[in-house]
Amino acid sequence: MTKRTDKIEPTAVETYAARRNDIARLLDVLAMELDKHDERATADPRNWGLPGNLGKVRSDLIDLLGFISGLERECIEEFLRDAE
Repeated sequence: MTKRTDKIEPTAVETYAARRNDIARLLDVLAMELDKHDERATADPRNWGLPGNLGKVRSDLIDLLGFISGLERECIEEFLRDAE
């Protein structure tokens, strides 16, 4: 006798919703980690490693936004400059 292992795979819609939810949760965690990072930066204002950390995060977020939107890095950086 053979054992049937028919596993129902999630649909594209279900997978999209699950991943969208994961991303929203990760963004919440990122906000919490930024708050902790702020505390460290306030406690150690001469530590240039902390702004360096944020430079890496900023760069990665620009890359992510470029990936999902199709925008060029230069366009995103111009958008950020305009907000200053």
